[in-house]
Amino acid sequence: MNYTKQALTFGQQAAQMQSRGLVAATTAEIEARLRDVSYYRLSAYWHPFKRPDESLVPGTTLDQVWRRYVFDRHLRLLVMDAIERVEVAILRTRMVEQFTVLHGPFGHRIWNNFKPDFKPSEHTKLMLDLDQSAERSNEVFVESFRTKYTAEPHLPLWMAAEIMSFGQLFLFFRQLNRAEQQQLSAEFGVLPPVLESWLRCLNYVRNACAHHARLWNRELPIRPFVPDKKHQPDWHLSTTPANDRIYAVLLLLRHLLRHVAPNTHWKDRLLKLLANYPEVPTASMGFPVNWQTCPIWS
Repeated sequence: MNYTKQALTFGQQAAQMQSRGLVAATTAEIEARLRDVSYYRLSAYWHPFKRPDESLVPGTTLDQVWRRYVFDRHLRLLVMDAIERVEVAILRTRMVEQFTVLHGPFGHRIWNNFKPDFKPSEHTKLMLDLDQSAERSNEVFVESFRTKYTAEPHLPLWMAAEIMSFGQLFLFFRQLNRAEQQQLSAEFGVLPPVLESWLRCLNYVRNACAHHARLWNRELPIRPFVPDKKHQPDWHLSTTPANDRIYAVLLLLRHLLRHVAPNTHWKDRLLKLLANYPEVPTASMGFPVNWQTCPIWS
C-alpha cells in the first residue's frame, strides 16, 4: 500500500480538525496551537477522543486536548528531575565510589574486575567508547587532567563517569561482579535483578523524555520488576501494581528518592500536578484506585 497523504498547511490542518468535530472558538485558535506543536505530535492527545470513523467524540474541545498535552509536558519534567537525582546518586556517585575503592581509579580498564561472562571484546568496546568520549569532550576537568598528567592515557573512573551516557553507566552496572551488585542494591533495599530492571526502564524513559515523547498514557515496552511481596510488602496493596504504565516508574522513583533525596518535595509536586489536572484519567497511567494508600507514598 502506497502512502498518498499530502502535506497540509497549518490552516488546512486546523480546518480538518474542525471538520472532525474539534470544538474551538475559531479555526485560527486551532491553527495557532498547531504552529507551536505539530499536528502529528498533538494527535497523540486527541487520539483517546477519536471514533472509528476518525471523527471525535462530540463535545471534544481544543482546551481538553491542549491541557492533556501540557500535563504530559509537566509530567516529563517531573520524571526527568527524579531520574537525574537517581542517575547522579546511584550510578555516577555510589557505584563509582564502591568500584574505585575496591579496584583503584583505573580498575575499570582491567577486564577481569568485572563479571566472568563480560566478553573481552565487549569490555574493549566500552573502553574505546570512553576514550572517544574523552577525546571529544570539551570539559575543563578533562583538559586539565590531560595537561597535568601527560603520562596517563586514560581518565580515572570518577572523571570518566562524568562524561559517560546513562546507557554506558547501566552497562557498567550490569557487568559488576555479583557481590558488588548486591552491595550497591542493598543500599536501596532491593535485590540486584530488581535494581537492574529499574535502571534499564529508566534508561528508556529518560530517552523518551529527552525526545519530548508522550509519557502519560504510554505502554512501556521495557518494564521494571515489581519487588515481590516477601521482600517489599510496602509495594503491595490488595493487588500487585501493574508495571506496564508510567505509574510503576513513578512508584520506583519515589522508592529510590526516599534513599537518595529524603528531603525532596518531589512527591508533593507530583500530587499538585495531578490535582491541577483532575480531568486527566489516571487509570490510563496505571494508577490503581487506592494508590495513595500505598506506604511508598507516605
